[in-house]
Amino acid sequence: MLQIPQQIINDLFNHAKTGLPEEVCGYLAGVGREVTRQFRLTNIDHSNEHFSFDPQEQFQAVREARKAGLQILANYHSHPETPARPSQEDIRLAFDPNISYVIVSLAAEIPDVKSFRIKGGEVEKEEIQVI
Repeated sequence: MLQIPQQIINDLFNHAKTGLPEEVCGYLAGVGREVTRQFRLTNIDHSNEHFSFDPQEQFQAVREARKAGLQILANYHSHPETPARPSQEDIRLAFDPNISYVIVSLAAEIPDVKSFRIKGGEVEKEEIQVI
């Protein structure tokens, strides 16, 4: 189970909405399974169907998290037009089996967020507890 504060959930939705029509992306960091910090990263693909982190921002976020005693718990991205479930590309590019993959969907009137663990191409839904 991934624990995410309501304030960060709200900001995930806000980030996704302000990034339209493109996908947005970033990291969620914390301790154990509790998220305490969000790192917004630039989608250098500028696409509504896929994303790539800006490498400089990515390394800076990892450094900042480590300096603060935090671990990267999840990477997140939005699906502006499709449900909150991993696409085939998301599954293929899920290289780290130790983190969660959080997807924010704006496909419906009410935004949705879901978390997944992906290992060896196998997808397992993970519960999110909003705290």
